Amino acid sequence: MARFTTSDGVALYYEETGTGTPVVFVHEFAGNYRTWEPQMRYFGRTRRCVTFSARGYPPSDVPDNPDAYSQDRACEDVVELMDALDLPKAHIVGHSMGAYTALHMGIRHAERCISVVAAGCGWGSNPGEREAARQACQDIARLFREQPIEVAAEQYANAAMRLTYKAKDPRGFAEFAAMLAGHSGPGAAMTMLNLQMERPTLGDLEPQLRQFAVPLLVVVGDEDGPCLDGSVFLKKTVPTAALFVVPRAGHTITSEEPEAFNREVGRLFQDTESGHWLTFKRYLSE
Repeated sequence: MARFTTSDGVALYYEETGTGTPVVFVHEFAGNYRTWEPQMRYFGRTRRCVTFSARGYPPSDVPDNPDAYSQDRACEDVVELMDALDLPKAHIVGHSMGAYTALHMGIRHAERCISVVAAGCGWGSNPGEREAARQACQDIARLFREQPIEVAAEQYANAAMRLTYKAKDPRGFAEFAAMLAGHSGPGAAMTMLNLQMERPTLGDLEPQLRQFAVPLLVVVGDEDGPCLDGSVFLKKTVPTAALFVVPRAGHTITSEEPEAFNREVGRLFQDTESGHWLTFKRYLSE
């Protein structure tokens, strides 16, 4: 089992495959390193791909100090993983919770990013729903803290924004739900309260996003209601952004529609590596 230790003493588990241009995958709240298996297999044929479990997600450590969890720390964990693996730059691909971290990488560490993917991003950022989102975070944390992990996972997996996955691919959905049931309840609760609930919203980040210089691909399913507005906001706000909307798809987009997701992300990789990502926008501005 490959692990490295962060500067604050937390051991994080990672896996890698392939050679070539590096890609780092950052998972969602309901995921872990295994979430990215469809992408590791596909992109690992042509690139050096790295996936890891965030702090609080076994087989990574589960710190019992709430102060060990934050959006800033999640971003620095990616930087320290890249340092540990001697990756000066990489494509940073994030989903949901991981998409916020990927955006922070592009804002704070643009020199380390070849490109950024923000998939299923925006939950909790609608200004009119901010207080409701904070209450939802508290309710979810209580669920994972007080209920057996199997009960919490069953309830969380069956959220409305994931039911398209269940309808299309019952076998894949069952695998996702079983993976979620292997999480740490305390780790999930502390992640929800100290990272998800306290992170800045996309609106809070608007000044930095308007200066965002890294090529950005925003991906969202059209049935992912909580993330549609945020994804459009990113498209309108980030000068380097392209928006890819997957029809009849929900929040668990990387597993629910891996072919569509991989195709568009692969196009981003090719265009950024060849220097062509912004050619069209430059043409429009002339």
